[in-house]
Amino acid sequence: MEELLPHDVIEYHIMVRLDVKTLLKFKSVSKQWMSTIQSPSFQERQLIHHLSQSSGDPHVLLVSLYDPCARQQDPSISSFEALRTFLVESSAASVQIPTPWEDKLYFVCNTSCDGLICLFSFYELPSIVVNPTTRWHRTFPKCNYQLVAADKGERHECFKVACPTPGFGKDKISGTYKPVWLYNSAELDLNDKPTTCEVFDFATNAWRYVFPASPHLILHTQDPVYVDGSLHWFTALSHEGETMVLSLDLHSETFQVISKAPFLNVSDEYYIVMCNLGDRLCVSEQKWPNQVIWSLDDSDHKTWKQIYSIDLIITSSLFFSAIFAFTPLAVLDKDKLLFYDSTHGDAFLTHDPDTKSYDLPYTSNRCATVVCYFPSLISIL
Repeated sequence: MEELLPHDVIEYHIMVRLDVKTLLKFKSVSKQWMSTIQSPSFQERQLIHHLSQSSGDPHVLLVSLYDPCARQQDPSISSFEALRTFLVESSAASVQIPTPWEDKLYFVCNTSCDGLICLFSFYELPSIVVNPTTRWHRTFPKCNYQLVAADKGERHECFKVACPTPGFGKDKISGTYKPVWLYNSAELDLNDKPTTCEVFDFATNAWRYVFPASPHLILHTQDPVYVDGSLHWFTALSHEGETMVLSLDLHSETFQVISKAPFLNVSDEYYIVMCNLGDRLCVSEQKWPNQVIWSLDDSDHKTWKQIYSIDLIITSSLFFSAIFAFTPLAVLDKDKLLFYDSTHGDAFLTHDPDTKSYDLPYTSNRCATVVCYFPSLISIL
């Protein structure tokens, strides 16, 4: 082919259109092709091209919650399936992804970034950034919060409040990826500051603190959500009973309240879930007999628009009744909503707002934490 076409034509007009699995096979064609496919600039162009296409739904990744007792009770469980992925639109069975960290308890940050996912342990293990498509991964050390939590664990002590979870996202200006731990440090008896924020720098392979940290306490029971260069948290209920949406710009590393959410005046934070749907910041709110999904207007960051309504009577009659709010995962086929019950993590539903129908595309026999991602070649060197 290169005898007929210059390499830059092949790269910019042919290779960039190919899917990740095909490109991985083509690395063996020549040293030049391998160099191109491994180039960060090409990897970014290939991802942007495929994300710009209207077709193609995200993959769903399940990170199994390892239960050492399960294998003793069920001899058929011969090995721990750490990662398993499936496509909602495909009728084929899910695919297990081999990992070197089997039999380890890992959770996953609830939003992916450029095809990368971030696995974390609350205190026992170092964190891992993984590309599920290429199998590339990089381990990075524990933050200060995890070290303190590990010390408490060794002394058989525990925190009196819910443990925080990290976020993972990208500085869109510099192109660097950043894991972030934000936590209410005074509540955790770590120091006298209301909150502490730690950001990991892959260039130095070290954690550093962000000053100033958030001026508002956050809800530890809610996972941070990455959207368009920023991570987002719910603030803790104020004395007025108000919940706000807090953002951290991953480039300037500054906090700000981007929106007040008056419809979130609920006594139990387990009935609300923040999520990323189509690169939009959304909130799912359970109000029996419905669960409503709201989207924040990108233009003014003040207006919330209702985009979906789930009939909880119908979903509970199908197979289960959710204790907490359903977690929306992705928008499929332009307008179908994919969601699951995060309390079990083993069953998924799709909702078509046009036909008002519900479907059960996939079930798992293992409890898991879940994230959606698009295949990419991206890695962090």
